[in-house]
Amino acid sequence: MGCCNRGCGFLAGAAFGAVLAILGGVLIPLGDSIIEGTVKKEAVIENGTTAYENWETTGSAVYRQFWFLEVKNPQEVLDGGTPVVQEKGPYTYRTRYLPKQDIRFNPNQTVSYVQPLGAIFEPSMSVGSEEDKVTSLNLGVVGAFKLLPPKILNVLIKRTNSSLFQRRTVREMLWGYKDPIFKFLVGVFVPYNGSVDGNYTIYNGKDDISKVGIIDRWRGETSLPFWNDTYCDMINGTDASSFPPFVNNEKPLFFYSSDICRSVSATFERTVNVKGIDMFHFTLNPSTLASPTVNPDNRCFCPDPKVSKNCTLAGVLDISACQDGKPIYISLPHFLHGSPSLREDVLGLNPSEEHHNTFLDVEPITGFTMKFAKRIQVNMMYGPSKDITIFNKVKDYTVFPIVWLNETAELDDETADMFKSEITGRIQILKTLQMVLLGVGLATFVICLICYCVVRSRNNKSATV
Repeated sequence: MGCCNRGCGFLAGAAFGAVLAILGGVLIPLGDSIIEGTVKKEAVIENGTTAYENWETTGSAVYRQFWFLEVKNPQEVLDGGTPVVQEKGPYTYRTRYLPKQDIRFNPNQTVSYVQPLGAIFEPSMSVGSEEDKVTSLNLGVVGAFKLLPPKILNVLIKRTNSSLFQRRTVREMLWGYKDPIFKFLVGVFVPYNGSVDGNYTIYNGKDDISKVGIIDRWRGETSLPFWNDTYCDMINGTDASSFPPFVNNEKPLFFYSSDICRSVSATFERTVNVKGIDMFHFTLNPSTLASPTVNPDNRCFCPDPKVSKNCTLAGVLDISACQDGKPIYISLPHFLHGSPSLREDVLGLNPSEEHHNTFLDVEPITGFTMKFAKRIQVNMMYGPSKDITIFNKVKDYTVFPIVWLNETAELDDETADMFKSEITGRIQILKTLQMVLLGVGLATFVICLICYCVVRSRNNKSATV
């Protein structure tokens, strides 16, 4: 009787273990379903959701750091020499601190808004003051290089006693000064303070969470007006502040940047941990600024074969079409991923993948961008001209670096703790419970079943004897 009770007990234990294992197994899809449902609900951009709170006003401080590429030998350049530049910075400003405005929820599950722009100088994060002076290109002269007939420009240059280079304060170079040639405000980022980026219309994700944050229209249009090509004028993805949840790291992330007047993509590089949260680290695809000979899709981004050496030049983007015709070229800092000739035409540049590439750290479950660095360099182009005195000794077209910026942000400690507590912490507890139930259940089932078999074998031997 005792052996029977013992065997029955082991059978009961095995059954109990099986129930625990089944419960743990059932919790896996059930738990995943609960997680998915919660994330889908909170990722919708509407009043009261986590996504809306983070979307309406940027929770973390966003900074723009500027490094000027100061010209060290201006007179030599005028005499036909090769320019030499030296990096000077950072000069840091807080930006994107204003909440979105003119928010309108539309019947087709989209939301429209504009993003006000502003910049507040941060002396403690800068190497000097806004009154520091830098020697750089004369923005008015070079800006007029493609806009005015050469002989007229030459007369204006002489009449205003202008030259190819000038010495201006940081504040003037960034935010504007009255140009003696044009008689209006010119600057690298004019206009900026008091202006807006947009109007944007994005999907709110209510009827399809896979579309949340994706741009439907920019300035009222579904495509761009700059490139005269269906492919290059496409508006793809989000604004990079967030992406649809449940990010697949085998697929690129697409986003539109109004700073460079085009859509780009980023590819997964590795998993990183930021303040205790695992994230997918995406970097700008190297083919983004490749020459059309390497990436044929970029053919429509090459409007001027003369400057781009028959579209073989890599690493720069001519955005004059969206800058009122001014010869402005965008690149990565120090011409990272650019043709060697760019760094041979202007000496003193040292590109670094770590310090000069753009990256996004995206939390894969929610799709929120928790840390990023958008790094771009603003350049202008000038070239030889027999009708403009200061360009008489210029040998070839030169894409000249003026300033590069690093727009960056990282979630703060309070937000990280809240995220871990409200989202990743609960997910981890649920997964731990699943594994414990499955592991204990299987172990109990196997051990009890083995014990039952041993007891039964002994009973059979006793009965035979």
